[in-house]
Amino acid sequence: MAEEYRELTPMPRFDLQRFRDEEDITYRGNRRWNGNWGRVWVNNDLLFEIQSFECTVTLDREDVIIGQSKDSKVVSMTGEGTIVIKKVFNRGFHTYMENQKAGHDVRFSLVAALSDPDMINAQKERISIDNIWFNELDIMHFAKGEVVETEIPFGFTPEDLSYLETVER
Repeated sequence: MAEEYRELTPMPRFDLQRFRDEEDITYRGNRRWNGNWGRVWVNNDLLFEIQSFECTVTLDREDVIIGQSKDSKVVSMTGEGTIVIKKVFNRGFHTYMENQKAGHDVRFSLVAALSDPDMINAQKERISIDNIWFNELDIMHFAKGEVVETEIPFGFTPEDLSYLETVER
């Protein structure tokens, strides 16, 4: 059997300048999302003193062995997040704590939105999460000469997360 010789076809040249000319206007720096326009509501109450918000879903995997290779399979999802606020008032955490002490596992709903007016076509990104629980409560802390900031880690069931609005191309 004779080996066939095939000449490689050269890849088309990527024209960076043309790409920039076409995409620059739509994707300039002012299109980057600015967190100053982010808002969070817990049980329909706006957290006006919010400093930051983070929400993630982790895909929990188990190893699957196929032949000599290790693969994986998603077996569950874990939802976690953190809200950081500059403390202004108690926000009802004392009531939440009393309910926990009485054996009630209180749950919340949350809506988070980012609506920077410079987003492409003035679109918004907005999510809704039901079945939120707090993992930790900062009962009290302070340091002289500093604004009190409280971090509130939370968990949620990812199946209760919904995208209400998304920024599309």
